[in-house]
Amino acid sequence: MCGITGFYALKKEAIAQLTKLNDSNQKLALRGPDSGNTFHTETVGLGHRRLSIIDTTTHAAQPMKDHTGRYVIIFNGEIFNFKELVPQHLQKVWQQAGRTEVTSDTEVLLYLLIEYGTACLQWLSGFFAFSFYDTITGRMIIARDRYGKKPLLYYLCDSYLAFSSEMKSLLEWDIPKELDYTVLHQYLQLNYIPQPQSMLKGVAKVKPGHYMNIDSRGLLEYAPYYQLKTHPESYNNHTYDEAKSLLIDKMDESVRERMIADVPLGAFLSGGIDSSVIVALASRHTQKLNTFSVGYKENTFFDETKYAALVAKQYNTEHTVFSLSNNDFLQHIYNVLDYIDEPFADSSAIPEYILCHETRKHVTVALSGDGGDEVFSGYNKHAAEWKMRQQTFANSIVKAGLPLWKALPRSRNGKFTNLFRQLHRFAEGGALSVKDRYWRWASFNSIQKVNSLLLPGIQAKVDIQLMEQERTSILSALRDDDFNEVLLTDMDLVLTGDMLVKVDLMSMANSLEVRSPFLDYKVVDFAFSLPAAYKIDKHLKKKILQDAFRPVLPEEIYNRPKHGFEIPLLQWFRKELWGLINDDLLSKNFVTEQAIFDVEAIENLKTKLQSNNPEDSHATIWALIVFQYWWKKYYIA
Repeated sequence: MCGITGFYALKKEAIAQLTKLNDSNQKLALRGPDSGNTFHTETVGLGHRRLSIIDTTTHAAQPMKDHTGRYVIIFNGEIFNFKELVPQHLQKVWQQAGRTEVTSDTEVLLYLLIEYGTACLQWLSGFFAFSFYDTITGRMIIARDRYGKKPLLYYLCDSYLAFSSEMKSLLEWDIPKELDYTVLHQYLQLNYIPQPQSMLKGVAKVKPGHYMNIDSRGLLEYAPYYQLKTHPESYNNHTYDEAKSLLIDKMDESVRERMIADVPLGAFLSGGIDSSVIVALASRHTQKLNTFSVGYKENTFFDETKYAALVAKQYNTEHTVFSLSNNDFLQHIYNVLDYIDEPFADSSAIPEYILCHETRKHVTVALSGDGGDEVFSGYNKHAAEWKMRQQTFANSIVKAGLPLWKALPRSRNGKFTNLFRQLHRFAEGGALSVKDRYWRWASFNSIQKVNSLLLPGIQAKVDIQLMEQERTSILSALRDDDFNEVLLTDMDLVLTGDMLVKVDLMSMANSLEVRSPFLDYKVVDFAFSLPAAYKIDKHLKKKILQDAFRPVLPEEIYNRPKHGFEIPLLQWFRKELWGLINDDLLSKNFVTEQAIFDVEAIENLKTKLQSNNPEDSHATIWALIVFQYWWKKYYIA
């Protein structure tokens, strides 16, 4: 796990920018605190910051050259099957290079790319972003893993290509800082930026499962090497019991692979199904597993540590609970805001940051349950969509009650107000098409609500046609005849734009590597080869996952409501953080001088926050705070 940055001067006038290589590399220090090195020619610069996980010796240092010195690689991530790839594909080459041992996944990837080019990407099991450069031909390959677990941003113009693991590093290459108001509009709808876009015009992310071929003439090829699809032609090939058995085997192999490390390793344990499955499997492969949970001292509605304790006890793990007060959370908010270098407003990033911060004091690598909800249908919105498609009498009653749900107080911060919120969203979605309903349930704000927040002059800068084209592209897989298409859309939108961004940012801010066994491509491909009925029905979300592991998990964790990794934002905004909102980032003076948002709309939102019916106003205010903090840092500082 590391950070990478690079620059390719396509014209002579861009060569002078290579002097910024060290500055760009240094911005990635938290991603790679163990060492930092660079490589450059007259036209190319490559930088690498290292967090040593596999082969911690200097032999695996980067940028890494082959034995001839012709080829160079910078690599961020882990290839878990690297030792098997040598006898399968590199035996003669390995011997010719004078290598006898296989200790570094970076070195294996380097020689695979030399011999096979991009054809080797389909063989890799792991997560990664890398740049591979041929010093003689000038050809460069940059690529990203199948699901976008590792970030890779780039800026390409006529005179140069710049790329990096993080925006703050990329901006050291003098990238134009022109705000993209169309992306701002989408951000305010979703509370995150859908990939491959960014908040700055001209800056994009390499798409998950894609590679780029570049030489001194510019971009030659930008293509996928992997695309996740549903497989209706192969549904029902396995009985349900057969599928359960296969799932257990594939998950066990995925966990086993991800326990390869030359540094201390542990696992996050929330007490939910996903993390509990990971701990149950990981405990098979080590004598004493370290597990870690975050608890809430002052808000039992959000605290789930008692369920984690049951799993830890059953598997005799070395369990640590970080039981935190409001002040503990509040003191880390500015650490989160400081590290975010592009607006990202999933508020669960705050407990994620604290979990990573505390876990890093004990281990360097942590296993997590990320991806389980998207792959196996675990969200409440999945249950709502499944129920909506059944056309039952109960659906009709809930939809008919829309005027009542509108009148009742709604928020995520209490049992009944959250129920009213869910009933309102369900009834609202009942009047929409499958695609419109998905987008509405994925969003915090409607297009109309976002328009009301922006000044007319800013609204005019939003490319409505482009925004609709991008939305149409995101929703292209959705139909009303196969529920797997809902999960596929979640993989493309929610997983890549929200969940994996959150985990990468918050773990790297604390120099912690997080590995996600549910996102092994063999597990994912298998899951999408199963009929949706194996994953969700009227009784269960994540049906096959829950049933497969029911014999090895405490029954209590099956009989509990699902909470997200949430925090009591509403309470904090009304009290401890009200000054930050009202007197600073959303003050009348600042909003007026900034000239992006409508002052009256912001004031109305603040009034809504303090009312008896706050709805999701705190989520919108958090999105605005994150944007404002970022805007001040990059446009005023």
